[in-house]
Amino acid sequence: MMERESSTDEEDDRGNLISQNDTVKSPQRSTFEIGDFRTRLSNSARRFDKRYLYLLAVFLPLFILILYFTIDTKNLFQTRIPIVNNHGSSNPLIVNRMRESELRALYLLKQQQSELLKLWNYSTLVSKSYLTTVNSNSSVNMSSVNNNTNHGVPALSLLEDLKSGVFSHISLNKKIQEVLLSAHENGDFLGLNENYTDPSVADWTRCSKVDQRLSERRTIGWNPNLNKYLLAICVSGQMSNHLICLEKHMFFAALLNRVLVIPSTKVDYEFKRVLDIEHINKCLGRKVVVTFEEFVESKKKHLHIDKFLCYFSLPRPCYLDDERLKKLKGLGFSLGKIKTVWKEDVKNPNQRTVQDVLAKFSSDDDVIAIGDVFFADVERQWVMQPGGPIAHSCKTLIEPSRLIMLTAQRFIQTFMGKDFIALHFRRHGFLKFCNAKKPSCFYPVPQAADCISRVVERANTPVIYLSTDAAESETGLLQSLLVLNGKSVPLIKRPARNSAEKWDALLYRHGLEGDSQVEAMLDKTICALSSVFIGSSGSTFTEDILRLRKDWGSASLCDEYLCQGELPNIIAEDE
Repeated sequence: MMERESSTDEEDDRGNLISQNDTVKSPQRSTFEIGDFRTRLSNSARRFDKRYLYLLAVFLPLFILILYFTIDTKNLFQTRIPIVNNHGSSNPLIVNRMRESELRALYLLKQQQSELLKLWNYSTLVSKSYLTTVNSNSSVNMSSVNNNTNHGVPALSLLEDLKSGVFSHISLNKKIQEVLLSAHENGDFLGLNENYTDPSVADWTRCSKVDQRLSERRTIGWNPNLNKYLLAICVSGQMSNHLICLEKHMFFAALLNRVLVIPSTKVDYEFKRVLDIEHINKCLGRKVVVTFEEFVESKKKHLHIDKFLCYFSLPRPCYLDDERLKKLKGLGFSLGKIKTVWKEDVKNPNQRTVQDVLAKFSSDDDVIAIGDVFFADVERQWVMQPGGPIAHSCKTLIEPSRLIMLTAQRFIQTFMGKDFIALHFRRHGFLKFCNAKKPSCFYPVPQAADCISRVVERANTPVIYLSTDAAESETGLLQSLLVLNGKSVPLIKRPARNSAEKWDALLYRHGLEGDSQVEAMLDKTICALSSVFIGSSGSTFTEDILRLRKDWGSASLCDEYLCQGELPNIIAEDE
């Protein structure tokens, strides 16, 4: 490059020298001297090129700036597409036809919605009619429902499934209308922009709460004579059986106008650790129950049972064995003769009425004792109605203590959240017990997992609380099989005590930690507060949870026994 520039300079210098020499000496040239003409032309072109370049360097940037500010560069390079209307056609006739078709489709959808709502309302009426018939012709308690599993309950479940299907179609219909309307700026045509969500459907859920019709409760008052006592005797089964027995004793005490005496901890469970005894008195507004210690204090240690009456005579009077009688006498009681009021077998109890009870158990004696009434069948529908048979100002009389209730709420807030399913999965000792029943209520884990998954899908809940006595091998298998839509459904159990967690601090501070009965009642409370509950048929633990859910108003239309309406897909032979 440098060589080219020096060569050009030399030629320019040479041209200048020649020009100067011409002025000194002008030789005679021919008119047509071609060589000289070419040289002069070349020199002139070089001078013109330099001037042009200088001008171009000055005006080109200015020209570019002018173009930039005066021309829309976006539209300059944008491809122009012919504008058509929203329907993809510039032909007005086609546009009008498509618009008419869309509006016609919207009109037909509204007709479909109207018919679906009629079907919805009809299914609701049928559901209410069915429930009224069931409540008037059969017992309200869940045991009787379980005995009729193959009749009423599946029919109600199918009806709710039908309502669920109708609801999904109504929702789909609404979405289609919204999509069609979105293409129109003005939706006033044919009144299509109105709120077309029916109020009876808007808040509906598949697993809604059961209407307990509390206004229809049949109750009696409990106005005891404060000098007349009924000593409750409960001996069959574990804590859940005793709580049911205690509730029936309360009914007897109300009928007989007596104060109920809670059993001593020396012969029964320590009820005051799991129940709030004073809560019962507050609900009635008067003293209707007393602890055994209060009873002893009122009698000034002169303990005598004037009459000891047995509801059951078989397999033995009052369902008492010699060991239990020794414990009663060890409390300092003097006992009269134990008397059975009628022939009654715990394996096949007869249905009894209020008049039967008054005729056999009324007495002028100050202190009477009535044997175990857990299996008693007295005014079943009346006794098992929501809130129980006794008039009071609370949701239920027998419920967990305040400490247990608060601990359950804190656990739910920590681990579960508002919506969860509770599962009582009874296994220990249940295989032989269930196989002795017809039909059996013991299901293989894979079959149980299928049943649980169906409830999870129906309830649309993300998590399950597991209350169980099953071995880790069974719960681990159950967890591995609980998969819905490709996602595992977690089973959550109460963790062991951890000082870093504060949800159970109340139990720890009041010395209730590690008490098996307190933990059992805590499990019941958590299950009773769940959105949906799956119980174990034949378990009184499940029955007590169902009682609490019914009384608290937390019972759901999706509540059921595990694999309700199904038989185990395999049953082992008898020994």
